[in-house]
Amino acid sequence: MSKIRVLIIEDSLVVRELLKHIIGLDDRFEVVAAVESAEEGLSRLEALAPDVISLDIRLPGMNGLDATLQIMQRRPTPIVVVAANVDDDELNIAMNALRAGALSVVEKPVGVTNAAFESMARHLCTQLAIMSQVRVVRQGIDRGLRFGTTAEPPPPPKGTRYAMLGLVASTGGPQALTQVLTGLGPDYPLPILLVQHITASFLDGFVSWLAGVTPFAVRIAQGGEVPEPGVIFVPPVDRHLRLAGGKLALSDLAPVHSQRPSGSVLLSSMADDLGRNGLGVILTGMGSDGAEGMAAMHKAGAYTIAQDESTCVVYGMPQAAVKLRAVSEVVPLPGISQRLRELSGGRA
Repeated sequence: MSKIRVLIIEDSLVVRELLKHIIGLDDRFEVVAAVESAEEGLSRLEALAPDVISLDIRLPGMNGLDATLQIMQRRPTPIVVVAANVDDDELNIAMNALRAGALSVVEKPVGVTNAAFESMARHLCTQLAIMSQVRVVRQGIDRGLRFGTTAEPPPPPKGTRYAMLGLVASTGGPQALTQVLTGLGPDYPLPILLVQHITASFLDGFVSWLAGVTPFAVRIAQGGEVPEPGVIFVPPVDRHLRLAGGKLALSDLAPVHSQRPSGSVLLSSMADDLGRNGLGVILTGMGSDGAEGMAAMHKAGAYTIAQDESTCVVYGMPQAAVKLRAVSEVVPLPGISQRLRELSGGRA
């Protein structure tokens, strides 16, 4: 079986050699080049034809965000951002790289003598292997209005007034969430609960970034809050987020579909608490998390939407929901916010 071809873009010689060592020890990979600048990586992109790119954020000259934009325009390739969790500026660049088309952000591995080295190295290799299999598309092209069904979507039950929106996303999620949440606008009348699968150490940065690029306040749930319009609540690291009696609750129960927090836990709790008055959306992502929760909402009479395949970075989670017949409507990404605004007033 052919090996996964990895291009490393990292300006620090020490870190570059460490990444070559980590990746080179894994039989799944072949490091085709390790370069010190985005410009060099771009100049060799076509010739090297990597299957996946390990990309630093702080680079001399072109930074990781601009490099991501260039890669996705020239030769779309799965990108794993390898960033140090050091300051707001670096986190902001990393989050915007996800928005631009990168698939995942992982922490830059520490030295081999550090106790966390082995787990960080394993996580890096796992992300490179998984993301190398993702089919990425060229960015900067308007794909929205040419996709999706022309059939009329089913109307919500007469008299339904929706009380809350639940969103679940994974790989490709930051980019999709930006489009959906910006399209909802600052006057969107429903509270929003969100599960986005992301590396734990980048949660604070993700929350800050999301608040900066969308018209909503974004908070990490503490438990006991009553969700309010204009605010997006996300679960803390390694905790499930649930809705119970109209208030937010946190849980340490076992991971679901290898995820904690889990989208299925959130959406299932919304089904129990809101019945047909909930709105559920499942966006791009690998695996099947969220699908069972979406099925519970659908069974309870809630209205459920899945992002369509043509606009997903990875169709795994929406596809799992569709296979469970848990979806009221499949909508291309550019149309989801408009549909949610239509539904949020409760008009049949």
